Amino acid sequence: MLIRYLFVLLLTVPFYVQAETPQPSYMPPPSIVSSEGMLKMVAGLLLVLAIIGTIAWALKRFAFHPGTASGAIKIVASAAVGQRERIVLVEVENTRLVLGVAPGRVNTLHCFDKSSTKLPSDALPESNPSKFQEQLNQSI
Repeated sequence: MLIRYLFVLLLTVPFYVQAETPQPSYMPPPSIVSSEGMLKMVAGLLLVLAIIGTIAWALKRFAFHPGTASGAIKIVASAAVGQRERIVLVEVENTRLVLGVAPGRVNTLHCFDKSSTKLPSDALPESNPSKFQEQLNQSI
């Protein structure tokens, strides 16, 4: 009978040694929602919105219109007059047209020959800093 008890004791000893011992210091997992995580998310959102705004501003500023200089009709210049109204200078063969463009309609404001007129940018005199300085001194 003693042999049986010793045999059972020998069988239970290895299980006791292999048993898991409790961790001395339990560290809970970090919180999913933290102030640092929220700040990173808001900063990323603001960065994306700033990039979208910059691209929209650049496209509007540089007014990239594909196909504006195709064929016989060429848009020389345009200027915004209101929110949806524009004045457009169009060149058709040897004629320049000043058009008023609004939603749903286009009006001819003026028509003239290309060879008889120059654009204001072509007619600007070349500026000389010394001439400007002389005129400024005279006016003072």
